[in-house]
Amino acid sequence: MAEPRKSPRPASAPIGAPTGAVQPLVGDNDIGLPYSGEIGTQLREFVVLSRAFERQVGQALAVNPTDLSAMEHLITAGSLTPSELSRRLDISTAATTLVVDRLVALGHARREAHTSDRRKVVVLPAAKSVEKAVGALMPVIGGVATVTRDLPAEEREVIAGFLSRVLDVYRGALSGGADGDGDTAPRS
Repeated sequence: MAEPRKSPRPASAPIGAPTGAVQPLVGDNDIGLPYSGEIGTQLREFVVLSRAFERQVGQALAVNPTDLSAMEHLITAGSLTPSELSRRLDISTAATTLVVDRLVALGHARREAHTSDRRKVVVLPAAKSVEKAVGALMPVIGGVATVTRDLPAEEREVIAGFLSRVLDVYRGALSGGADGDGDTAPRS
């Protein structure tokens, strides 16, 4: 695996921050972002690589990002009504109809009558598309599973705790609860 790009401590890094830290993605960080060291840089790179990987999977399936997200929901849920899919995608029902139309036209999904309410329709993922999507995802899913499995239990516990706290930061920011100071300690 390639080594991350190393650079001297950024000018905006606090005194005592390690030298040789991974280069910040915002240049020399002269815009006032708090220095988060190599871990913060790796998390940012993870986000960038994750987006690139999603684009790659979308290209393999010939779908745009919204259609790929719809497919993810269908693969996970198995079947959804268009209104359920609309809520999960956070788009209008009219836009969802267009998404479903595209997925059906590409052979990625099909519409069927709802099992208990014949007035409703459900959207189901096509088996071949599920197989293709899973095949495209397996290098990452399998690779992460292997890396995780190979870690000692104590390291898995520390990493899981850290990631849980990072997820809490994101959830707080999405719910409007983040105050932007980077302090995630519970308030009394």
